[in-house]
Amino acid sequence: MDRRRKELWRRCRSLADGVALPEPFDAGSFIAELAAGRGRPIEVMQVSVPSSGPCGLLMSTERADYILYPANTTALHRRHILLHEVGHLLCGHVGADGGAAGIALDAAAGKALMPNLSPELVRRVLGRTTYSAVEEQEAELLASLLAQRVARTSVRGTARHEEGGSDLAGGLARVDDLFGSRKRRLP
Repeated sequence: MDRRRKELWRRCRSLADGVALPEPFDAGSFIAELAAGRGRPIEVMQVSVPSSGPCGLLMSTERADYILYPANTTALHRRHILLHEVGHLLCGHVGADGGAAGIALDAAAGKALMPNLSPELVRRVLGRTTYSAVEEQEAELLASLLAQRVARTSVRGTARHEEGGSDLAGGLARVDDLFGSRKRRLP
């Protein structure tokens, strides 16, 4: 693994390990705690998105951060979109102007996606809706690491509440031994 990738993994692991996740995981509680910790509101909004549109979108304004996700997706995909957009927030990504390297939304698409926001605000924010390939990799890796923690705590929580849980917990320990746990990491 080259030096840049190792640094990306180190940074994302450190960020992921520093994030408090509610047990059991609840997206509303997670966002509320994250917003309180940042001292800044985060609003999660379900929107109608054309099939050619983005899966998720993070918009930051002076007042709040907005995470938009499509109405026509699965709960698992919705959670990953949420964690990905939170990854952009945690990494401090600010985006860049749309163009050849990214997806730029026009004002009509912005109004369709965000009907509750003023046209001026939509126009001002639309130029900050794309990220570099490195920023996307960072947000995606951070989302995957957080999703892995959510899945582990969900399974462990289930194991604690089921009578046959000791077999499941033992199986998780064996998987951790084989592939490494959060405490013992490779590269």
